[in-house]
Amino acid sequence: MASAVIRRHVTYEFERYLSVRSAYGASFGPEGERLSFLMDTTGVPQVWTLDSPLAWPDQHTFYDERVTFASFSPERPELVFGMDEGGNERQQLFRLDVEDGTITPLTDAPEAKHRWGGWSSDGERFAFASNRRDESVFDVYVQGRDDEEAERVLEGDGWLEVGGWSPDDSRLIVTEASSSFDQDVYVLEIESGELTHLTPHEGNVRFRSTNWGPDGRGIYLVTDRDADTLYLARLDAETGEIDVVEEGSDERSSSDSRASPGDGEWNVDGVRLDEESGRVVYSRNVDGYTELTSGELAGETTIHEFSAPDLPEGVAGGVSFDPDGERFAVSATGDVENTNVYVVETETGQTERWTNAATGGIPRERFSGSELVRFESFDGLEVPAYLSIPAGASEENDETPAIVDIHGGPESQRRPSFHPVKQYFLDRGYAYFEPNVRGSSGYGREYTHLDDVEKRMDSVADIEAGVEWLHDHPLVDDDRIVAMGGSYGGFMVLAAMTEYPELWAAGIDVVGIANFVTFLENTGDWRRELREAEYGSLEEDREFLESISPINTVDRIEAPLFVLHGANDPRVPVGEAEQIADRAAEHVPVETLIFEDEGHGFTKLENRIEAYTRIADFLDRHV
Repeated sequence: MASAVIRRHVTYEFERYLSVRSAYGASFGPEGERLSFLMDTTGVPQVWTLDSPLAWPDQHTFYDERVTFASFSPERPELVFGMDEGGNERQQLFRLDVEDGTITPLTDAPEAKHRWGGWSSDGERFAFASNRRDESVFDVYVQGRDDEEAERVLEGDGWLEVGGWSPDDSRLIVTEASSSFDQDVYVLEIESGELTHLTPHEGNVRFRSTNWGPDGRGIYLVTDRDADTLYLARLDAETGEIDVVEEGSDERSSSDSRASPGDGEWNVDGVRLDEESGRVVYSRNVDGYTELTSGELAGETTIHEFSAPDLPEGVAGGVSFDPDGERFAVSATGDVENTNVYVVETETGQTERWTNAATGGIPRERFSGSELVRFESFDGLEVPAYLSIPAGASEENDETPAIVDIHGGPESQRRPSFHPVKQYFLDRGYAYFEPNVRGSSGYGREYTHLDDVEKRMDSVADIEAGVEWLHDHPLVDDDRIVAMGGSYGGFMVLAAMTEYPELWAAGIDVVGIANFVTFLENTGDWRRELREAEYGSLEEDREFLESISPINTVDRIEAPLFVLHGANDPRVPVGEAEQIADRAAEHVPVETLIFEDEGHGFTKLENRIEAYTRIADFLDRHV
């Protein structure tokens, strides 16, 4: 098509960008001196520890498969970690002795998922939820650290998770999800099996990020009950009464140039409470940027705030307190900051980076930041997006190609975090546009439901409006705009290419949905009901689901298409990729890449290098 992509005088291969490492998922050891975390130095996340800031870390696991989490025992130098196989998401649990390196399998049900529920306070037991009895539902189990078998303490009939042990280890918080935006909270008496439902309600209400209070009489969580945004609340563990602790708004940010939509009202999107000390950390999602607040309980519904930590501007989370609550570890990232673990003095806010995840030899100043922008959609709705412009692009011409990268979910949100793929394409001269179309989370309940079921294609229309906004940008070449997205974002790519075919120079569909009917028929039994709550049901909405499926309008696609997938994908089965590639190839250039050892996305370094190098080559040829 038009002129060549603008490049700087020095370029790095894609492998260098994909070798930028991340350190995250920290957990303090029982003495408070040692910190475990996950880091992908070997190409997939493994367990590492260190005992001082920026010290040389020790690697403890050496698998070809990804480790998904690690949680230190509160009493011993050991931790539990999770690992699946080939991206199949059937996580198994293992115990690691960090002193002698011994690894003991704790579960032996390779066909089932195991969702970690935490250690008891004495470190003698742990809890988890699993669908080992029936693939479509999750039960709750408790297992002794030395036991080979777990005891099923609650038989579920839906999607259950364990939210934590009570301070006296006699009860568990259990949450049940009916959809991504509708949960319930229960308390389970382990010995008797008595289950108390604390949150009966009608309609969709979120209850997330549950923590026991120090006295065991209250549960601290975030919810949007009777509100549009999530707020921090205390839930009485006996009566179910809910009291507001912190509202879901932040006046400090209402005058910020980033603030809106929402008029300064933003979700409290997570909370972490230390049962022993009453220290607490909670986060607000302010237009995608994390604002972290630390303090301590000064009453059941009052928090005495401490000084704010000094973290990179961007996204932070995954808080873990040390044993006395004096410090907490948190993972943080930003546009130009790869993910690292920081340790914060809880009271003073003094912050120190502990990990040193490498940048692949690329100077940090090479990375480009983003600007938060807004565009108006077809119905007047303001849609937020992040726009990144490559260095050296000049407003004297409009020859800059652009990639429109659409997030999955759909109840997700593109946020200002480090993204090596984005940085590579910026370095190659592409502009990068990341819209949070209607249906995205982070902007309140109403915004999130604007794409439900029959309104699904309104979110695709937001993409069209975003591209029209790009057409007015003085740098962007209207004829060289690429659609790229993964999972639900892959559906959005295909839908945008069939609904608005004239807008695109190329499309990249990564593990995307091509046919909602076959997707719902073949996705994992454990998640079908959750997805039908968002997309519509096979029984009642089949005709509508067929009408919005890109496979049924594939003949409208005009641009070259690259389809990538993992053969072990339990969420969006690989058949979605196969059918769209076969049909589209009848009239446009199509490339297909299927990884036999991957699932819903690509985690192994060699596969990521092949996938994104092939994508770059594909775009070089067609854009």
